[in-house]
Amino acid sequence: MSLEDFSQFVLTLYRLSHELPLERFQDAALQHLRQALPFDSSMWGTATSRPDGIDIHTIHLHEQPPEMLASYEQIKHLDTAAVAAGLQPRTTLAFNARDWFHHREQAPLREHGRRFEQANFFISSEHDPRTRFVHWLTLFRADERARCSGDEQRLLAALSPHVMQALAFNRIAHLDRLEAARRPAHGTAIADAHGVIYHADAGFESALRAEWASWNGGAAHAPALLDHLRRGQARYLGARAVVWHRVEQGLLFLGARPRCAADDLSPRELVIARLVAKGHTHKEIARLLERAPATIRNQIQGIYGKLGVGNIAGLVEALRPLD
Repeated sequence: MSLEDFSQFVLTLYRLSHELPLERFQDAALQHLRQALPFDSSMWGTATSRPDGIDIHTIHLHEQPPEMLASYEQIKHLDTAAVAAGLQPRTTLAFNARDWFHHREQAPLREHGRRFEQANFFISSEHDPRTRFVHWLTLFRADERARCSGDEQRLLAALSPHVMQALAFNRIAHLDRLEAARRPAHGTAIADAHGVIYHADAGFESALRAEWASWNGGAAHAPALLDHLRRGQARYLGARAVVWHRVEQGLLFLGARPRCAADDLSPRELVIARLVAKGHTHKEIARLLERAPATIRNQIQGIYGKLGVGNIAGLVEALRPLD
């Protein structure tokens, strides 16, 4: 690949990361990569390295069936390539499966490779030795004769950091589009179900540190929040911060803001407060909710007291963080 071709590849990759929706980007990026480095299928994901193999956090399979991953889980402890890929902060390997997995005890791994047409491998990874977190890309060639050359290995080593960074940009662009549809959050972040934070802005970090003074960069370090999200709760209401999320492509797209007085309103009070903010009288609200006007009037007075406001203008401002 010439310097001009390399530059064009990278420019196109980053353009795709901003233009394509989250669910289409990884396949498009791999199709783009295939033009520079031929392969038949791939596996792209994040994981934590463990003595018995990798613990997968997120995974994207390209031209591979879902059952491949289930099969791999049974024999991942035999995968010495995964171990080798995690020995350095950044590694790119290129090898023939039969040559690399040649030990007798690795026979199940060789059979797995034959079943899913994984004769030759490229693996490129970025590994954090402190956390043992790894972001990796594996490319498979089905033809036993299509050996991976040294030049191709060096090319992937040069291209893969851009491919991985483009994925981060695509996720952030998706997060920006989600937040553009509502009032901007105090802070935003992207995480996975294991609690690993892939991106967090200063506002998100500030909100979480207000709630958990010892928070140091991962949802896993805020156990109450992580447990809340894993149980499928849409919103976490803490003592000092509010966090909400949306799940897409196996990731948590998070928003956070400081807790405000309006968070203390009950669901019924919030409905009434929003109707008052829209200009409805207490009698109109009573008809809409089929309640006695006196009851609604008393509830409105209680709402004003909770919010510490004395008029509709103050009420509207107090509700603004919830928009």
